[in-house]
Amino acid sequence: MSIARHGTTLVSALLVPFFNLVVGGALAQDLSTLPVAPSTTAYALGQAPVIDGNVAEDVAWEGVAPASGFRQVRPDEGQPATQRTEVRVGFTDEALYIGLIAYETDPSRIIVTDSRRDSPLDQTDSFRVIIDGMLDRQNGFVFGTNPAGLQYDAQVTNEGAGGFRGPGSGFNVNWDTTWEVNAQILDYGWSAEMEIPFRSLRYGNGEDQTWGINFERNIRHNNEIVYWAPLERQFDINRVSEAGVIEGIRVPSQRALQFTPYALGSAERGGNIASGTLNEQELGFDFKYTITPSLVLDGTYNTDFAQVEADDLQVNLDRFSLFFPEKRPFFLENAGQFSVGNPREVELFFSRRIGVGAGGAQLPIDGGARLSGKVGSNTNVGLLQMRTESIEGRISRNDFSVARVNQELGNRSTIGMMYVERNGDGSAHENPGEDYNRTLSVDGRWSIGDTTLITGWAARTDTPGLEGRDAAGGMRAAYQDEDWNLDAGYSEVRENFNPEVGFLSRRAFRKWTAGWRYRYRPEDWWNLHELRPHMNYRGYWGFDGFQETGYLHVDNHWEFESGMEIHTGMNFTLEGVREPFEIVDGVQVPAGTYEHSEIQPVFWTNQAAPLSINIRGNIGGFFGGDRATTDTALRYQLDERFSTEVSWNRSDISLPVANGDFTVNLARVRVSYSFTPNISLQTLVQYNDRDDVVAANVRFAWLQSANAGLYLVYNEVDEFSGLNLPHHERENARQFIIKYSRILDVFN
Repeated sequence: MSIARHGTTLVSALLVPFFNLVVGGALAQDLSTLPVAPSTTAYALGQAPVIDGNVAEDVAWEGVAPASGFRQVRPDEGQPATQRTEVRVGFTDEALYIGLIAYETDPSRIIVTDSRRDSPLDQTDSFRVIIDGMLDRQNGFVFGTNPAGLQYDAQVTNEGAGGFRGPGSGFNVNWDTTWEVNAQILDYGWSAEMEIPFRSLRYGNGEDQTWGINFERNIRHNNEIVYWAPLERQFDINRVSEAGVIEGIRVPSQRALQFTPYALGSAERGGNIASGTLNEQELGFDFKYTITPSLVLDGTYNTDFAQVEADDLQVNLDRFSLFFPEKRPFFLENAGQFSVGNPREVELFFSRRIGVGAGGAQLPIDGGARLSGKVGSNTNVGLLQMRTESIEGRISRNDFSVARVNQELGNRSTIGMMYVERNGDGSAHENPGEDYNRTLSVDGRWSIGDTTLITGWAARTDTPGLEGRDAAGGMRAAYQDEDWNLDAGYSEVRENFNPEVGFLSRRAFRKWTAGWRYRYRPEDWWNLHELRPHMNYRGYWGFDGFQETGYLHVDNHWEFESGMEIHTGMNFTLEGVREPFEIVDGVQVPAGTYEHSEIQPVFWTNQAAPLSINIRGNIGGFFGGDRATTDTALRYQLDERFSTEVSWNRSDISLPVANGDFTVNLARVRVSYSFTPNISLQTLVQYNDRDDVVAANVRFAWLQSANAGLYLVYNEVDEFSGLNLPHHERENARQFIIKYSRILDVFN
């Protein structure tokens, strides 16, 4: 279809409404009409509450006035909440305390779907708080729970910018810290109590503090979301700039040191082990030293991440690199501050390049340190130094260095720079003196009013043998109000741009993007909650003018009050293949330009129901032939303790080449049982018939706090695997690991 080829024409057409709204709306916006943020007060408590989840019966909360007056963002934006919510905030010399009473006229309607740490809170009755201790209106920490006492924590950078969730993005749910929570279902609703040590927060200097804060409650039986500080429907709790304020907090001034030693034992058979069983023991430690309340030094020695969840297998039916997110705890705090580039496409620093080899295999890490946080009230800094061991004849010993500074300018605007270096000892390099790589970048954000944000970045690399045309950069403008989302962007990566401690999905390209989305909420139409018609385009060209990819997505999302959604999408695609590539064993896709169209239907039921299903399809042309792909996930949850998910991705492909008719299957079974919110058993079994891989990961965790505690892990891989297993790629390997770590407060 020629519609995917003419990318610049499409971009121009999609940009017209963007500039009309920005020039006519955002620049003329009267900021005085924005709602005034609410305020509340934190109370000094005579005694610490007992963290049992029953606020009403705890004498420690007597005399503490609650924050209330929550308002909806859905289903009826701006209207008062249908159920009363009260939040009390107090503090002692050691910790901040939050007490929630979530009233419910019929407690039998309370929905609880999970109790495992960091499980999503969208499909359960839940409560979240965001704390902006620096009052910089851009960053914060989220703490959440549900009626089962689930522990949920995340770090927000630049109000969750980036659109992705995870390390390196603006919303990092993989970040964990030390705190406690408990909850109860009572005859008037449910109640929860949180204890958050001050050492787990970041805040400014001075004993008396004023922080940014907002509270969110999810009333799941009627899909109601309410906030204490009112938000418009296009935003969520990450919108720190519109949070309320809490006054009267008095914080300790002393420094804190946490020391976390670990001991690990493992037994392995198969794989690279010729015969018998290989037994190994490891000792190491991490530490966290709070230099100031806003600046933290983290260190690690003889680091091992054997307890980290296995990567999900992925099937690559294209010619570009796959992205696997970072999951290792040491690299997670303030990970968003090190994020420069286009997420999951051009990332100038990608921590998985440190200590993770080809296929996800762990490489030995000697140790390292990271200094991160704020200097003053508006300057973010990050310094990282890591060393990995050599593997004789294969991989050099490497030192990794990262330096990052970012200055906040107010109204969500920033400017920053970053330097990244890999310096090898040359032991496995053909030219020992050239075993290094460097990346230097600058970046910035410019916010116009409350609706428009312009971001940009530029970078160069220094790689021996790749001189000249070693730059990259990009810009993006986005407009967002209650009804419209508009965006447009341009980026390019030159032929010799080579960030070896970063991530590139493809090389040597120019890229244009543009898109719009409209939200419409009908008054009363088939129980519809919202319609979201939208179009998105992205196009990639080589520097010789050859178009490598064109993708136009035209869709409408039909969201019902029950939580069910139907997406009626259509894609127009173009793939320009410069050189033949092998899509599966024995099947070559010839060079050429392939233009196609496909339908993309999506359907999912109410995800909070005990049994739910999610189906996505892509049916249409594919590299000169046809493809029918279905991605189906079936989830069953008995109660908040037990859940299981079975997913199956099947692609039936027919190409006009030899052996061009083939099928690819990727199946996954995930079972989770939580004995308590801190004790869980998880099993993940995966099968990929393209690579003929069967892999299993069984993980028992008994957590003391954050990621510290007892882990029992069993891994089995038949044939080659891309799973994250320690030390080496392995075939037909079995491994059992026991690891114990404990957080020790040396002083606080």
